[in-house]
Amino acid sequence: MARTTFDELLDAGAHFGHLKRKWNPNMAPYIFMERNGIHIIDLYKTIAKIDEAAAAMKQIAKSGKKILFVATKKQAKDIVAETVKPVNMPYVVERWPGGMLTNFATIRKAVRKMTNIDKLMNSDTFQNFSKKERLHISRERAKLEKQLGSIADLNRLPSAIFVVDINKERIAVAEANKLNIPTFALVDTNSDPQKVDFPIPANDDASKSISLVVGKMVEAIQEGVTERKLEKDKRAHEEEQEEEEKAKASSKSVEEYEEDEEGEAKPAAKKGSRKDKESEEEGESRRRRPRRTTAKSAGTSRRTKK
Repeated sequence: MARTTFDELLDAGAHFGHLKRKWNPNMAPYIFMERNGIHIIDLYKTIAKIDEAAAAMKQIAKSGKKILFVATKKQAKDIVAETVKPVNMPYVVERWPGGMLTNFATIRKAVRKMTNIDKLMNSDTFQNFSKKERLHISRERAKLEKQLGSIADLNRLPSAIFVVDINKERIAVAEANKLNIPTFALVDTNSDPQKVDFPIPANDDASKSISLVVGKMVEAIQEGVTERKLEKDKRAHEEEQEEEEKAKASSKSVEEYEEDEEGEAKPAAKKGSRKDKESEEEGESRRRRPRRTTAKSAGTSRRTKK
């Protein structure tokens, strides 16, 4: 993953914080200075935190797990939706449905309801409903799509969440902390970085700053997914090679076994042929021997002559 540069963050306006009177004292380690009543964020620490968060996200994506992106702010919702879609990660850019993590089973029921409505609308029986009923069903489907369409593929709790502005998304952060789900967040000078596991100090109001940080996170996720795919292909290739080697070894053992059987059969055949030859020779020798006449048979023959 390409390292974030100081100039990129500076051009995006990531160094601008909130007014001094709105600051959170826990953000003091990440504040560089105060100028004209506005806090300036230390971008070198921002770079270090981006790299740390990106490495963690890469490992999560490499293990095949899901990361939920949460950004309901007007400046962030479109950016997050467009950036996250290509990597097939779930995201929430409309109102956060309360209990989405702590009461996940109920949310899944709503998603299944949306699936059932889709099946109903594609069936022939949908045309038998009255116009008013069809309109009511289509409106309900649109409402569910708006709220839950982006998390329809989320079959289990996410392994991590990424939040833009933890003050606005405090319910999502609280639910994740309750379930011990790792939290990544873009935190400004008016936020408490101790509420999240991987805080990224940067301007969470500027669209360029949000786009830059979210883009880096998505790049890390894409790298993790790509590495997972390569490892999977490599493993499959190795398994194929092992199977081929096993097949070759088994065929070789069969050939050796056949050769051994043939080798054992040849001496037996030689022995049989020798016995046959010996029996033939004995038969021929018996035929060649002259017949011996006894004395009794010679006397009988003489009498017949007389």
